[in-house]
Amino acid sequence: MEIAKPNKYELGEMLLEIGSLLIVSGANTERVKLTISRIAGAFCCDSDLMISNHALMITVKYKDQIKTFTSVKWVPNMHLNFNLISDISTMSWKIVEEKWSLERINNELKLLDRKPLYPRALVLFLVALAGASFCRLFGGGLAEMILCFLGTFLGLFVRQETVKLKFNFYLCIFFAALTSSFLVGAWWHFNPDQDFIHALSTSVLFLIPGVPMINSFSDFIDGNILNGTTRGVNVLVIAFAIALGLMVSLLIFKLH
Repeated sequence: MEIAKPNKYELGEMLLEIGSLLIVSGANTERVKLTISRIAGAFCCDSDLMISNHALMITVKYKDQIKTFTSVKWVPNMHLNFNLISDISTMSWKIVEEKWSLERINNELKLLDRKPLYPRALVLFLVALAGASFCRLFGGGLAEMILCFLGTFLGLFVRQETVKLKFNFYLCIFFAALTSSFLVGAWWHFNPDQDFIHALSTSVLFLIPGVPMINSFSDFIDGNILNGTTRGVNVLVIAFAIALGLMVSLLIFKLH
Protein backbone atom coordinates (compact mmCIF):
# COMPACT_ATOMS: atom_id res chain seq x y z
CA MET A 1 0.00 0.00 0.00
CA GLU A 2 1.37 3.40 -1.02
CA ILE A 3 0.64 6.74 0.58
CA ALA A 4 -1.48 9.05 -1.57
CA LYS A 5 0.57 11.66 -3.41
CA PRO A 6 0.49 14.96 -1.50
CA ASN A 7 0.89 18.40 -2.98
CA LYS A 8 4.51 18.67 -4.16
CA TYR A 9 5.00 22.05 -2.48
CA GLU A 10 3.70 20.84 0.88
CA LEU A 11 5.83 17.69 0.68
CA GLY A 12 8.96 19.65 -0.30
CA GLU A 13 8.54 22.22 2.46
CA MET A 14 7.94 19.48 5.02
CA LEU A 15 11.13 17.66 3.96
CA LEU A 16 13.08 20.92 4.15
CA GLU A 17 11.79 21.52 7.66
CA ILE A 18 12.83 18.03 8.77
CA GLY A 19 16.27 18.45 7.20
CA SER A 20 16.73 21.82 8.89
CA LEU A 21 15.76 20.43 12.31
CA LEU A 22 18.24 17.57 11.90
CA ILE A 23 21.12 19.83 10.89
CA VAL A 24 20.47 22.33 13.68
CA SER A 25 20.23 19.48 16.21
CA GLY A 26 23.69 18.17 15.23
CA ALA A 27 23.07 15.39 12.70
CA ASN A 28 25.80 14.71 10.16
CA THR A 29 25.26 15.07 6.41
CA GLU A 30 24.75 11.39 5.66
CA ARG A 31 22.13 10.97 8.36
CA VAL A 32 20.16 13.93 7.02
CA LYS A 33 20.27 12.50 3.48
CA LEU A 34 19.20 9.02 4.59
CA THR A 35 16.30 10.31 6.72
CA ILE A 36 14.98 12.64 4.00
CA SER A 37 15.35 9.94 1.35
CA ARG A 38 13.48 7.44 3.54
CA ILE A 39 10.55 9.80 4.10
CA ALA A 40 10.43 10.89 0.46
CA GLY A 41 10.49 7.23 -0.62
CA ALA A 42 7.40 6.58 1.49
CA PHE A 43 5.57 8.99 -0.83
CA CYS A 44 7.07 7.35 -3.95
CA CYS A 45 9.40 10.30 -4.47
CA ASP A 46 13.08 10.74 -5.17
CA SER A 47 14.92 13.52 -3.32
CA ASP A 48 18.18 15.24 -4.19
CA LEU A 49 19.80 17.25 -1.40
CA MET A 50 22.55 19.83 -1.37
CA ILE A 51 23.62 20.59 2.19
CA SER A 52 25.93 23.38 3.28
CA ASN A 53 26.76 24.83 6.66
CA HIS A 54 23.82 27.26 6.67
CA ALA A 55 21.61 26.22 3.76
CA LEU A 56 19.65 23.21 2.58
CA MET A 57 18.46 22.83 -1.02
CA ILE A 58 16.15 20.02 -2.09
CA THR A 59 14.68 18.80 -5.35
CA VAL A 60 11.74 16.42 -5.01
CA LYS A 61 10.30 14.52 -7.95
CA TYR A 62 7.80 11.73 -8.30
CA LYS A 63 9.07 8.62 -10.00
CA ASP A 64 6.84 9.32 -13.01
CA GLN A 65 8.89 12.56 -13.41
CA ILE A 66 5.69 14.58 -13.84
CA LYS A 67 5.83 16.70 -10.68
CA THR A 68 8.96 18.36 -9.39
CA PHE A 69 9.76 20.79 -6.60
CA THR A 70 12.97 22.69 -5.84
CA SER A 71 13.52 25.04 -2.92
CA VAL A 72 16.18 26.37 -0.54
CA LYS A 73 15.94 26.85 3.24
CA TRP A 74 18.27 28.83 5.49
CA VAL A 75 19.59 26.79 8.42
CA PRO A 76 20.40 28.63 11.69
CA ASN A 77 23.36 27.91 13.96
CA MET A 78 23.64 24.51 15.60
CA HIS A 79 21.72 23.97 18.83
CA LEU A 80 22.42 20.42 19.94
CA ASN A 81 19.41 18.22 20.61
CA PHE A 82 20.17 14.52 20.21
CA ASN A 83 16.73 13.58 21.49
CA LEU A 84 15.15 15.39 18.54
CA ILE A 85 17.45 13.59 16.08
CA SER A 86 16.45 10.24 17.59
CA ASP A 87 12.75 11.14 17.59
CA ILE A 88 12.81 12.21 13.94
CA SER A 89 14.65 9.03 12.95
CA THR A 90 12.04 6.93 14.78
CA MET A 91 9.27 8.93 13.14
CA SER A 92 10.75 8.36 9.67
CA TRP A 93 10.48 4.57 10.10
CA LYS A 94 6.91 4.89 11.36
CA ILE A 95 6.07 6.95 8.26
CA VAL A 96 7.30 4.11 6.06
CA GLU A 97 5.72 1.28 8.05
CA GLU A 98 2.43 2.89 9.06
CA LYS A 99 1.87 5.03 5.93
CA TRP A 100 1.47 8.34 7.73
CA SER A 101 -0.28 11.20 5.96
CA LEU A 102 1.40 14.58 5.42
CA GLU A 103 -0.91 16.20 7.96
CA ARG A 104 0.00 13.66 10.62
CA ILE A 105 3.72 14.17 9.97
CA ASN A 106 3.41 17.95 10.32
CA ASN A 107 1.46 17.57 13.56
CA GLU A 108 4.09 15.19 14.93
CA LEU A 109 6.89 17.60 13.95
CA LYS A 110 5.19 20.41 15.87
CA LEU A 111 4.96 18.20 18.94
CA LEU A 112 8.60 17.10 18.69
CA ASP A 113 9.86 20.64 18.17
CA ARG A 114 7.93 21.83 21.23
CA LYS A 115 9.29 19.16 23.57
CA PRO A 116 10.72 20.93 26.62
CA LEU A 117 14.49 21.04 26.98
CA TYR A 118 16.38 20.79 30.25
CA PRO A 119 15.92 23.83 32.55
CA ARG A 120 18.56 26.49 32.01
CA ALA A 121 19.69 26.47 35.64
CA LEU A 122 20.20 22.70 35.50
CA VAL A 123 22.25 22.97 32.29
CA LEU A 124 24.44 25.69 33.80
CA PHE A 125 24.99 23.68 36.98
CA LEU A 126 25.77 20.38 35.25
CA VAL A 127 28.12 21.91 32.66
CA ALA A 128 29.94 23.76 35.44
CA LEU A 129 30.13 20.52 37.42
CA ALA A 130 31.60 18.77 34.38
CA GLY A 131 34.21 21.52 34.12
CA ALA A 132 35.14 21.08 37.78
CA SER A 133 35.38 17.32 37.23
CA PHE A 134 37.76 17.82 34.31
CA CYS A 135 39.81 20.12 36.50
CA ARG A 136 40.11 17.33 39.06
CA LEU A 137 41.09 14.82 36.35
CA PHE A 138 43.83 17.21 35.22
CA GLY A 139 45.20 17.29 38.77
CA GLY A 140 43.49 20.32 40.27
CA GLY A 141 42.70 20.58 43.95
CA LEU A 142 39.50 21.61 45.69
CA ALA A 143 40.17 25.35 45.37
CA GLU A 144 40.85 25.00 41.64
CA MET A 145 37.72 22.89 41.16
CA ILE A 146 35.56 25.55 42.83
CA LEU A 147 37.18 28.28 40.74
CA CYS A 148 36.75 26.25 37.55
CA PHE A 149 33.10 25.61 38.45
CA LEU A 150 32.44 29.33 38.84
CA GLY A 151 34.37 30.23 35.69
CA THR A 152 32.54 27.64 33.60
CA PHE A 153 29.16 28.63 35.03
CA LEU A 154 29.68 32.32 34.30
CA GLY A 155 31.23 31.67 30.88
CA LEU A 156 28.31 29.53 29.73
CA PHE A 157 25.88 32.14 31.07
CA VAL A 158 27.62 34.85 29.03
CA ARG A 159 27.56 32.67 25.93
CA GLN A 160 23.82 32.05 26.29
CA GLU A 161 23.12 35.74 26.80
CA THR A 162 25.21 36.85 23.82
CA VAL A 163 23.47 34.28 21.63
CA LYS A 164 20.11 35.72 22.76
CA LEU A 165 21.35 39.19 21.79
CA LYS A 166 22.22 37.77 18.34
CA PHE A 167 25.93 38.48 18.52
CA ASN A 168 28.20 36.92 15.90
CA PHE A 169 28.56 33.22 16.75
CA TYR A 170 32.36 33.40 17.05
CA LEU A 171 32.15 36.51 19.21
CA CYS A 172 29.88 34.56 21.57
CA ILE A 173 32.61 31.93 21.88
CA PHE A 174 35.28 34.59 22.41
CA PHE A 175 33.32 36.40 25.14
CA ALA A 176 32.56 33.11 26.90
CA ALA A 177 36.23 32.05 26.86
CA LEU A 178 37.31 35.51 28.01
CA THR A 179 34.80 35.50 30.88
CA SER A 180 35.76 32.05 32.15
CA SER A 181 39.51 32.62 31.93
CA PHE A 182 39.22 36.20 33.25
CA LEU A 183 37.61 35.02 36.49
CA VAL A 184 40.30 32.39 37.06
CA GLY A 185 43.06 34.79 35.98
CA ALA A 186 41.84 37.52 38.31
CA TRP A 187 41.82 35.17 41.32
CA TRP A 188 45.27 33.90 40.37
CA HIS A 189 46.55 37.47 39.98
CA PHE A 190 45.49 38.40 43.50
CA ASN A 191 46.75 35.09 44.94
CA PRO A 192 50.15 34.70 43.23
CA ASP A 193 51.39 32.29 45.88
CA GLN A 194 48.93 29.66 44.61
CA ASP A 195 48.92 27.83 41.27
CA PHE A 196 45.65 27.81 39.34
CA ILE A 197 46.92 26.56 35.98
CA HIS A 198 44.59 23.53 36.00
CA ALA A 199 41.55 25.71 36.63
CA LEU A 200 42.60 28.13 33.89
CA SER A 201 43.14 25.43 31.28
CA THR A 202 39.91 23.53 32.02
CA SER A 203 37.56 26.49 32.52
CA VAL A 204 37.06 26.79 28.74
CA LEU A 205 36.67 23.10 27.91
CA PHE A 206 32.88 23.45 27.71
CA LEU A 207 33.41 25.48 24.51
CA ILE A 208 35.29 22.71 22.65
CA PRO A 209 33.23 21.97 19.48
CA GLY A 210 33.10 18.18 19.84
CA VAL A 211 30.03 17.52 17.67
CA PRO A 212 31.15 19.69 14.71
CA MET A 213 34.56 18.01 14.92
CA ILE A 214 33.06 14.51 14.84
CA ASN A 215 30.66 15.50 12.05
CA SER A 216 33.57 16.88 10.04
CA PHE A 217 35.44 13.56 10.19
CA SER A 218 32.20 11.67 9.54
CA ASP A 219 31.50 13.74 6.42
CA PHE A 220 35.02 13.11 5.11
CA ILE A 221 34.61 9.37 5.64
CA ASP A 222 31.21 9.38 3.90
CA GLY A 223 32.64 11.26 0.92
CA ASN A 224 30.97 14.60 1.69
CA ILE A 225 34.24 16.46 1.22
CA LEU A 226 32.82 19.98 0.89
CA ASN A 227 30.74 19.73 4.07
CA GLY A 228 33.58 18.06 5.92
CA THR A 229 35.95 20.87 4.92
CA THR A 230 33.42 23.57 5.86
CA ARG A 231 32.79 22.04 9.27
CA GLY A 232 36.50 21.48 9.80
CA VAL A 233 37.26 25.14 9.10
CA ASN A 234 34.40 26.10 11.43
CA VAL A 235 36.02 24.01 14.18
CA LEU A 236 39.35 25.79 13.62
CA VAL A 237 37.74 29.23 13.84
CA ILE A 238 35.98 28.24 17.08
CA ALA A 239 39.27 26.97 18.48
CA PHE A 240 40.89 30.27 17.49
CA ALA A 241 38.14 32.24 19.28
CA ILE A 242 38.68 30.15 22.44
CA ALA A 243 42.45 30.65 22.27
CA LEU A 244 42.00 34.37 21.70
CA GLY A 245 39.81 34.69 24.80
CA LEU A 246 42.41 32.85 26.86
CA MET A 247 45.24 34.94 25.44
CA VAL A 248 43.52 38.23 26.29
CA SER A 249 43.09 37.10 29.91
CA LEU A 250 46.74 36.05 30.09
CA LEU A 251 47.86 39.40 28.72
CA ILE A 252 45.64 41.38 31.09
CA PHE A 253 46.98 39.65 34.19
CA LYS A 254 50.46 39.01 32.74
CA LEU A 255 50.23 35.29 33.47
CA HIS A 256 52.62 32.85 31.87
